[in-house]
Amino acid sequence: MAETGNSGKGVTAGKLASTVQKRLSRAQEKVLQKLGKADETRDVVFEEMVANFNKQMGEGTKLQKDLKAYMTAVKTLHEASRRLQDCLADTYDPEWFGKEEMDAMVEDTDTLWLDFHQNITDNSMLSVDSYLAQFPDIKARIAKRDRKMVDFDSARHHFASLQKGKKKDEAKIAKAEEELGRSQKIFEELNVELQDQLPVLWDSRVGVYVNTFQNLANHQEKFHKEMSKLSQNLNDIMTKLEEQRQLKNDGAAAKAGDQAKSEEANHNEGASSPPTVCESNSSDYKLPPDFLYKVKAIHEYAATDGDELELNVGDIVLVVAFDNPDEQDDGWLMGVQESLWIQNQDISTKGVFPENFTQKL
Repeated sequence: MAETGNSGKGVTAGKLASTVQKRLSRAQEKVLQKLGKADETRDVVFEEMVANFNKQMGEGTKLQKDLKAYMTAVKTLHEASRRLQDCLADTYDPEWFGKEEMDAMVEDTDTLWLDFHQNITDNSMLSVDSYLAQFPDIKARIAKRDRKMVDFDSARHHFASLQKGKKKDEAKIAKAEEELGRSQKIFEELNVELQDQLPVLWDSRVGVYVNTFQNLANHQEKFHKEMSKLSQNLNDIMTKLEEQRQLKNDGAAAKAGDQAKSEEANHNEGASSPPTVCESNSSDYKLPPDFLYKVKAIHEYAATDGDELELNVGDIVLVVAFDNPDEQDDGWLMGVQESLWIQNQDISTKGVFPENFTQKL
């Protein structure tokens, strides 16, 4: 076991010594080349390929960095949009127009942002990451090729110096020639491999840029198109909500001063009077309890709540007293459609409606 351990240590020490010797030889060779005392193997075409490689790697790294920054900005904007939409949903009163549509729109907006971010990740970011993953290995092989070129130059110069020596040692010359052949083979294999690969990599950048930015543009177009529809829906809801508010305000403003007092007097007088029989276009019928008077619709009115009465132009409405006078808003009346009352005589069909949409008969 001791012998095995010593043998292992010997192999490791020998390997280390060989590595140190190679580094020394390379350093010496580079010094001689810089001093002009030894010629250097040069390949102008390959050097141009390496320059293109470095440029390509720098541009790709910048693209990756900027695309990540763009995605971070998308995520930040999504979070800000979600907080704003949640604020609107929480503030929106249940009785306001379009509450359900508003809640659905908030969910759809959040989903649209999530899909947009995920699509950029899957179709643009991952493509760039995969493209850049090739560069570290190729960069390492270029560095290895440079080292092997120095080894080849060193072996070439050593072989040449032995051949020019006055006292030739054939054994050393043979060994140097063998080392030269081995160094040349390793260098040329790496050199040929990289000369084939680097031009292909250089040309591939066009396809990567096209794929990245086409996908980005397509997903941006789809996102903004869908977001535009949601924004229009929000605008429509807000417009109808304002119309609802304005309608109630207009009804309230229609009654003021002596007219309001006069109607209140009529209401009190009618509430204390017993139901009477009125003549209709079809036949005599019993009037509903607390009947006050008839009105005729002069404008259409679309009910916006469950307790409101829908009006069409020409409809006759039998106005009745409110069960609780305190619940009556200024400018609003309670009534039942005459046609429904004649058919069913069901007071539960009554509802409120704006007085300024009707004319008293």
